[in-house]
Amino acid sequence: MRLRTIRIRGFKSIVDQSISLGRVNCFIGANGVGKSNVLEAIGVLGAAADGRVDDEHIVRNGVRAGLPRLFKTSFSGARIPPHINLEAEGDPNATFRVSLLNPLDRPEPAWSFKTESLSSGSVEIVSRGVRGERRKKDVTRNLDANRGLSALKIVDLRPDDPASQLLKALQDYAIYTPNTPALRGIVADPQTRFPVGLAGGGLAEGFEALKRSIDAERLDEILGLIDWVSDVSVTNVVGDLLAPSVPRSKNVLKFADRFMSPSRNTLTAADASEGALYVLFAAVLCLLPSSPSLFSIDNLDSALNPRLLTRLVECLAPWLKATNPDRQLLFTAHSPTVLDGLDLKDEEIRLFAVERNSEGHTTVRRITLTEGLLALNQDYPLSRLWAMGNLGAVPNV
Repeated sequence: MRLRTIRIRGFKSIVDQSISLGRVNCFIGANGVGKSNVLEAIGVLGAAADGRVDDEHIVRNGVRAGLPRLFKTSFSGARIPPHINLEAEGDPNATFRVSLLNPLDRPEPAWSFKTESLSSGSVEIVSRGVRGERRKKDVTRNLDANRGLSALKIVDLRPDDPASQLLKALQDYAIYTPNTPALRGIVADPQTRFPVGLAGGGLAEGFEALKRSIDAERLDEILGLIDWVSDVSVTNVVGDLLAPSVPRSKNVLKFADRFMSPSRNTLTAADASEGALYVLFAAVLCLLPSSPSLFSIDNLDSALNPRLLTRLVECLAPWLKATNPDRQLLFTAHSPTVLDGLDLKDEEIRLFAVERNSEGHTTVRRITLTEGLLALNQDYPLSRLWAMGNLGAVPNV
């Protein structure tokens, strides 16, 4: 199952946007334009697919918790919409859509389902709250408004049914936002979502699982991105590798530095280059067979050298395809060099410019290689074209 289109209406800074997705989807733009809002809209839809939209469920998906007034669009001179409308279309043909309600003046712990629809091809599986539905005497009449019906219906569907696969992909969706202390294992991960935790606190366990699932050639490819490393392993015995005062998780990553003396060439994640940790984090998510089929990484370019970032981005599509041809990644970035790793001639690798229009609304525009851009690209890399303003999505400062 591939998520082909996401439509977002009335969510945070997004008034109405429809986005067609590929395998790798990069969102670029200035700070504060709404890149993360796109990722979070899918996270809220994932909570709805799981049957309940409240702080517990959305935080589990990597969405920032907040009051309804922070989730609904609210622009000067415009009416605040009563509902948030979210829709996902999958390939093969399946659609899931909801409209969610939570009053601003008396916010409830959970959002209610005003309408909900799930279809597989031409077969309508759930049609809740749509016009005429209230006249029907079925289960929707007595269903708790804070509970999604589609999450209940999935048990009646075949595992290979497109609607079932779409719901499962949305339910498993998460926004991963790695940070260096969690990756080093010196602070606890606030959300221990499999396989690495949303902030990277389970990196050691995730990498250990990855090593068991890939061959030596693939492991060499990963380690080849970290030029000073000859080997990476996982241990729960650190001995004299880590000072007793340094906090640590149960399992610890060990790096062998190929330039150092063999008697002193072992480093733990607490002392290793943070760039190495971010590379391993991305590799685990993309290559581990049990990773989500649909996931996001917010600020993929954190802590990465520009050239290393370009090389890592080049690896993303092959890595995703290697273990699951339907696996999809959405990520945000600010570094121009991320663009130089994107092969935009591949229809499944997509670049989106995220901007605010004159009214402050978030707009998402796919960047394709027009004849004009191709001509410019003969002389300048995409990173330079973005910095020069040829692609849009640059700060107006």
